[in-house]
Amino acid sequence: MKIGIASDHAAFELKGQLAEWLREQGHEVADLGPDSTASVDYPDFGYKLAEHLAAGKAERGIALCGSGIGISIAVNRNPQVRCALVSEPLSAKLAREHNNANAIALGARLTGIDMAKACVETFLSTPFAGDRHLRRVEKLTNPPQD
Repeated sequence: MKIGIASDHAAFELKGQLAEWLREQGHEVADLGPDSTASVDYPDFGYKLAEHLAAGKAERGIALCGSGIGISIAVNRNPQVRCALVSEPLSAKLAREHNNANAIALGARLTGIDMAKACVETFLSTPFAGDRHLRRVEKLTNPPQD
């Protein structure tokens, strides 16, 4: 699977660990930055990941910052992307099954590497349930105009 991954400086180390692990699993990983622990602004990297996904350059995305909150907000500014902030595998599973999330966000200051791997593994392996969820997901991309 083609996966885009981006972070801020606070999650730089977690990003590197996850990218390496994903490549070992056979995935094609695009590391969208940053390339060091020097202070950066998480919205810049969230927008970059969202553009990467919206352009079809990756099937899934992983966004990381200190809490996961800020970068998830940035990623979700793009209407083609549905990024769910997750902290354990059940939320990652439901994000895929019910919301057809194409990105997840994790907080490096809140989530250790083992839990992060469990979330990512569940996110990548869970299919979208479709059916009754489809019309709801379509409304996330195309809000009804009243």
